[in-house]
Amino acid sequence: MKKLSSSKCFGGVVEFHQFASATCATTMRFSIYLPPQAETQNVPAVFFLSGLTCTEENFMVKSGAQRAAANLGLALVVPDTSPREARVPGDDSSWDLGLGAGFYVDATEAPWAQNYQMGSFVGRELPEWIATNFPVDSSRFGILGHSMGGHGAIVTALRNPTRFKSCSAFAPISAPMQCPWGQKAFGAYLGGDVKSWRGWDSCELLQSQAQVTEESKKIAILVDQGDLDPWLDQLRPDLLTKAAARANWPITLRMQSGYDHSYYFIASFIEDHLHHHARHLANTP
Repeated sequence: MKKLSSSKCFGGVVEFHQFASATCATTMRFSIYLPPQAETQNVPAVFFLSGLTCTEENFMVKSGAQRAAANLGLALVVPDTSPREARVPGDDSSWDLGLGAGFYVDATEAPWAQNYQMGSFVGRELPEWIATNFPVDSSRFGILGHSMGGHGAIVTALRNPTRFKSCSAFAPISAPMQCPWGQKAFGAYLGGDVKSWRGWDSCELLQSQAQVTEESKKIAILVDQGDLDPWLDQLRPDLLTKAAARANWPITLRMQSGYDHSYYFIASFIEDHLHHHARHLANTP
């Protein structure tokens, strides 16, 4: 692992790192905020999955989350949104596929499959790496995200229920199988068999996970969505709430009046989300 930078922030420290990922077979980058409490004890950690075109930097610079994280004693971990150094033909030909657009799935199709294993990277390898190398409590991990990363956060939490104990999302792509962004990415990464897409779609996963999860163990999910978001026709929060109702899954959707899709929206409600995670992680053994 190589430390790229370190800056003090609200008594803690923001660091940027890169390491050789076995899962993605290339160098991957992430940022981490360690609150002041991490100097003396292992702290809970919340992973943030960013949206299309973002890197490991956007959330750390724009969200203002460090103040609340310092007060709550939460570490924040932000991975990049795709491999960068392992170039794939056509990976920069559009903004919603390839570089900055890994969609947090494990690609099965050439030429993406060798490196675009973002589902396993954020669901398994990165959490294990963080637990091994930083003062965090691996029994108290939460996950949240924005847009493409909101989709990733919900899917990752549902697919890894023993690892992540709290979940929230800002403006998630709620049903990627039913919107152009998701259909384009899933077709490229996962191939033409739509059945194989179901394991990476929040609405589909809610149905399947509900059948095997005890009511008391269903992870509570907080979702904030701006009602002036220009991408509402792609995000479809209505489909998420309908799927949750059918699955009897505890999801709280808050439609925020006058807010759009930007980091101004995230910064306005990030403290609420970190309090949500802190509550659910506080009593986790």
